Amino acid sequence: MRAVRIEEFGGPEVLVPVEVPDPVAGPGQVLVRVAAAGVNRADALIRAGVYHRAGRPPLIPGVEAAGTVVAVGDGVTGIGVGQRVMALDGVNAPGFYAELAAVPAEQVAVVPEGLDLTEAAALPVAWLSAWYCLRHLAKVTKDDTVVVKAAASGVGSAAVQIAAEAGARVIALAGSPEKTAWAAAFGAHAAVDSSVHPDDAEVDEVLRLTEGRGADVVLDTVGGRAFGRSLRQVGHGGRVVALANVALEPSTVDTRDFYPKNASVLGFQLTNLQIHGYDPRADMREIAERVAAGTYRVPVETVVPLERAREAHERLARRDNRGKIVLAVTRD
Repeated sequence: MRAVRIEEFGGPEVLVPVEVPDPVAGPGQVLVRVAAAGVNRADALIRAGVYHRAGRPPLIPGVEAAGTVVAVGDGVTGIGVGQRVMALDGVNAPGFYAELAAVPAEQVAVVPEGLDLTEAAALPVAWLSAWYCLRHLAKVTKDDTVVVKAAASGVGSAAVQIAAEAGARVIALAGSPEKTAWAAAFGAHAAVDSSVHPDDAEVDEVLRLTEGRGADVVLDTVGGRAFGRSLRQVGHGGRVVALANVALEPSTVDTRDFYPKNASVLGFQLTNLQIHGYDPRADMREIAERVAAGTYRVPVETVVPLERAREAHERLARRDNRGKIVLAVTRD
C-alpha cells in the first residue's frame, strides 16, 4: 500500500512517500481503507521526535482519519465491512498517513449519512477535544461566559461553536485581524485580536468585556506564557481548562492569580484519557450527528494529496491556516 513514512526525526522534509506491506486486522481490530486523514499538531510532534508516545523511526504518522471498513478481526461486534467510519488512535499510533490502517474497534465510530469522509476525518482529535473539555470538564451552560484562545485553530473553531450552541457567551481570541474575524463568524459574541492586545492588554480586554468579573471558563489551547494570562482572565469560581502547549515553553504561574478566586484548573490530554479507559465512540457519534444535521460547521481549508504531506506540514508550521488541513488518501 501507499503510505508516508518518517525515516528519521526532523522537519517536514522527512515525510517520505513509500510502499509498505498491507496491515491486517488483528483480534479486536478493524481494518480501514483510509479516504482522508486529518493533519494535527500531534503529527508534527511525532515527526519531530518529541511526541510523548512516539516510537523510533521508521514511523507512519497520523492519529485521525475516516474511511471504509474492509475487514474486521476476531471478537469485533457492532461494526461490519462496508461501513463508513471515522477513527482515532493516538495510543497505538497505527499511522493514518496510509491507504490502510488497523485500528482497535473501540476507537472507531460510524459516520452518519450526510457527512462526507473529508469532514469526518477532521472530527476525532480537534472536535472531540473541544467537546470533552467544554461538555465534560467545564460543563458549560447558558449562564457562562467562555473565552476560547487560538479560536481560529481546529480546536478553537470547534470550541466556539460548541460553547455557543450551549447558549454561553463566547469571547474568541485569535492572533490577527483576519483570524479574529473568521473565528467570530462561528458564533462568538465578541472577538479579541491578540496582535492588537498582546500579553497584559489581552487580559485587560477580557476583563473589560466581562465588566471586570472575568470569564466563567477559559479554554487554553496555547499554553506557555498564555496559561498565566488565562489564570488572570478567569473570574470567581471559574474554570481554566488547559489542553495544549503549542508554544512549547514553560508556564510561569502565580498562584495568587487563581486561588483567591476559588477557581479550578483542569487538565486534558486525549491520549492519556484513552489509556485510562475513556471510550470516545459515543461522543464522536454525537458530534458527527450534529455536523450532519448542520448544527456545526467543519471548516476544512486545504485538502492535499497524501504524497504531498510535506506541504501540509509546512503549512501547519506557518500557522497561517484557518480551518483544518486534510490529506486525501483514497477515493470515498
